[in-house]
Amino acid sequence: MSIETTTSVVLGPMSDVQLGEGRAYAVGDRQIAVFRLSDGTLRATDAACPHNGGPLADGQSDLGVVVCPLHQYAFRFSDGGCTTSGIGSVRTYQIADQGGQIVVVIDPG
Repeated sequence: MSIETTTSVVLGPMSDVQLGEGRAYAVGDRQIAVFRLSDGTLRATDAACPHNGGPLADGQSDLGVVVCPLHQYAFRFSDGGCTTSGIGSVRTYQIADQGGQIVVVIDPG
C-alpha cells in the first residue's frame, strides 16, 4: 500500500509574475496558471480551459475569476467552477509567497 502526499513546488521569484498578470508553469505533467492579482495576492488554476484548451494565464482576471481569452468562459478562483456555462471546471491550487518565492502545493489526486 502506498500513501500519496501533497508536494510543495517552488516555481520561481515573485518578480516573475507582475501585478495584474498571469503566467503558465510546467509542474511535472501539469500546466498551472499563476495569477498575481491587483491586490498582490496569488491564485493558481489549471492552465488550460476545459472548453477548447484556451490559455487561462493569458486571460483577464480580477479578485474572483479568470476569463478565458478564447471564448470568455469565467472560472472562480475559489473552487474552479465556471460561472458562465456548464462546460466543467478547472482545478485550483494552494499557492503562496514564501520569502519572495512562489510556492504551489500539488495534490497527487
